[in-house]
Amino acid sequence: MIDLRYVKKVIEMLDQSSVDSIEISSDKGMKLRISKTPQHRGATVQMAAAPAAAAPVLPPAPAARPAEEGVRADAPAAEAPKASLLEIKSPMVGTYYQSPEPNAKAYVAVGDRIAKGQIVCIIEAMKIMNELESEVDGVVREINVKDAQPIEYGQVLFRIDPNG
Repeated sequence: MIDLRYVKKVIEMLDQSSVDSIEISSDKGMKLRISKTPQHRGATVQMAAAPAAAAPVLPPAPAARPAEEGVRADAPAAEAPKASLLEIKSPMVGTYYQSPEPNAKAYVAVGDRIAKGQIVCIIEAMKIMNELESEVDGVVREINVKDAQPIEYGQVLFRIDPNG
C-alpha cells in the first residue's frame, strides 16, 4: 500500500501553505493528486492512473421475450452462477504480480484453496510492493488479471467460492 504517513505529511504541508493542490507522478503512470476542497477545511486525496486501454464494446443485452411466449416481460433474468462467488478487488491502482519474483511459483492458481490472511498477489504502486491478503476462505475459481498487468482501484482480481 501507499505509505499513509507520507500522504498525511503531504496533506499537512498543503494545509499550512498557500498552494491549492499538488500532484505527484511516477514513471509508471501512477498519479497522486492532493487538493484543498472549498466545501470544508483540509485536503482530500485522489489517486489516478495513466489512461488505460479502451474497454471492449459489449453487445447489447437480448430483449425480453414477449409475454405471449409464457415468460413475464418483467421477470428478472436467471442469476448467473457467479453470484455465489466472492470477489477480491484491488484496493489500489498499480501493477498486479502473481508471484514474489518473475520466475517464482504464483501465490495462487485456479482451484487452490485459500485461507483468510493468505497472500494472493502483489500490487506495485509507486515502486512499493504491497502484498494483498485474502479476506475470505475458499477455493479460487477465477483469476481475472494477467501477471504484470496494470490494474485499477476496485477491479475484480479473483473470484472465490466460499463453499468449495
